[in-house]
Amino acid sequence: MAGKVARAENVRAALALVERGAAPFGIVYATDARASNKVRVVGMFPAKSHPVITYPIAALRRSTNPEAEAFRRFLMSRAGKAIFARHGFVTR
Repeated sequence: MAGKVARAENVRAALALVERGAAPFGIVYATDARASNKVRVVGMFPAKSHPVITYPIAALRRSTNPEAEAFRRFLMSRAGKAIFARHGFVTR
């Protein structure tokens, strides 16, 4: 089996291997597969087979960017959540 596994540095690299035909299958996040028009999803791991995948958001205390808080609020707004949903992400 080891000779049949193409390891990649990250999920996007694994996706690229499949996109260009260097690997017949790849294990990637559903949102990454959805972003590509060169692959199709042939199976999914059951939700209970792995920890929930989360992408937290945080404001850094020492940030000096005056727009940071407004951007965070936008991401958490109804409009921001709609953009996430359009790309396959589930928000809370």
